Amino acid sequence: MFHYLLEPIGPSDQKDVIDIFNHYIEHSFAAYPEHKVPYEFFGMFLDMCKDYSSITVKDSEGTLAGFGMLRPHNPMPAFSHTAEITYFIKPELTGRGLGAQMLEYLLSEGKKRGVSNVLASISSLNEGSIRFHQKHGFTECGRFSRVARKNGVVFDIIWMQKEI
Repeated sequence: MFHYLLEPIGPSDQKDVIDIFNHYIEHSFAAYPEHKVPYEFFGMFLDMCKDYSSITVKDSEGTLAGFGMLRPHNPMPAFSHTAEITYFIKPELTGRGLGAQMLEYLLSEGKKRGVSNVLASISSLNEGSIRFHQKHGFTECGRFSRVARKNGVVFDIIWMQKEI
């Protein structure tokens, strides 16, 4: 049994977070950019989640296994109780319950900050993420057909929602 430490994203996580994100950019439709992002992109992640919660999962030796965050869905005050969720786990560590731990942490922290609705934007080609969210109480609340394109492949964006 592995022991993992959950803690907020910090400046020292820059390289590992971007390396994981870039893996999903290059090898899947889970991350939407077509090309790897530079390490400076990390600042955007920190800015997006600054008033919300973030999480890293590290093994006992401090190696990053995954990261996640809540961020504003819309900057208008009317939407202050609604957040979008994002998380990525090293591919070789998926299916071990880390995503569920991160989700539980982010929902709990979000609730403490007044979040009552969490949205997930998921590529229709990311069937694993759709199943994960369904398993954890998210329901499909919208679908934008053929609105995204990555590497010449057109796909839908599925919106899933969970009230907390």
